[in-house]
Amino acid sequence: MGNSFGQLFRITTFGESHGAAVGVVIDGCPPRLPLDAAEIQRALDRRRPGQSALTTPRREGDSVEILSGVFEGRTLGTPIALVARNSDQRSGDYEALRGVFRPSHADFAYDAKYGFRDHRGGGRSSARETLARVAAGAVAAKILRVAAGVEIRAYVESVAEIAAPVLSEFPDIAAVDATPVRCPVPEVAARMEARIAAARDAGDSLGGTIRCRVRNVPAGLGEPVFDRVEADLAKAMLSIPASKGFEIGSGFAGTLLAGSAHNDPFCVRDGRVRPAANNAGGTLGGISDGEEIFFRVAFKPTPSIALVQRAANAAGEEIELRVGGRHDPCVLPRAVPVVEAMTALVLVDHLLRHSAQNGTLRL
Repeated sequence: MGNSFGQLFRITTFGESHGAAVGVVIDGCPPRLPLDAAEIQRALDRRRPGQSALTTPRREGDSVEILSGVFEGRTLGTPIALVARNSDQRSGDYEALRGVFRPSHADFAYDAKYGFRDHRGGGRSSARETLARVAAGAVAAKILRVAAGVEIRAYVESVAEIAAPVLSEFPDIAAVDATPVRCPVPEVAARMEARIAAARDAGDSLGGTIRCRVRNVPAGLGEPVFDRVEADLAKAMLSIPASKGFEIGSGFAGTLLAGSAHNDPFCVRDGRVRPAANNAGGTLGGISDGEEIFFRVAFKPTPSIALVQRAANAAGEEIELRVGGRHDPCVLPRAVPVVEAMTALVLVDHLLRHSAQNGTLRL
């Protein structure tokens, strides 16, 4: 339970941080979509560990294998199974954590739920599971590009107190990936990198926010009441490990405005009716309105730090703990492709649902 996501485009992820592999089964991908492993690999390379001094030094190639669902370079319409083998586990680093509940980790909650858990690197609760989401998201993003020209771009907007200005232009992926921290404003990125490095050297960690922008989203995606597109985006983002907050459009800042200032009046522009502004963030009544969808996701500081912390064990004893292993001092740079992947998974599912109702999808 709880390992599947989506309705018509449905994924099920599997695997643990120190198990044999991590993977995903995609059910509902339309047939005849051109797809090869290299496209998926490019997305995984943006998420993999060991990219820079700002990430965990764990060395994983994250080489994806397509086990089923693709023949002669095209999808069959049958389930697609994707897997990446784990190759650089150091499970011995975690032996001292058997029966220990690390501060702000899922250890205690998993033990309370199942009465048994994999203590090696967090097992299923590890962010290594997001590899499977990024692999599936690469397929979803391809469908969105081919069918509707949808572009999804996330980037690090803030680290601790250091924040980039809101960009007027849609960010280019080359600009986002130009720095290890994945902030497309070079002078701000340099300050972020220095701040993360200082926290790492002090044995500590930092959090921050990621902004995501999506353009060319067709109007009409989303379902009334419970399956609103922004509600599904919120669920998707808050399912990412270490995420702690979500806001779309004007978000919490909108609470400071009067209705007369916050409302988006309609006008005719480029030959069609559209909002004159976009405080709503691209959705009205839970349905996309054709404007750019934009939102922010907040991520907490990585809980695995080198400083001594108070903890407890399964025997009910309070202990002092220094967490070993290899960890990111800030999850944000590697979370960027995960945010993009989860966005693609939400939107492709709604695109297929919209097409099923109205018969509009063409690949």
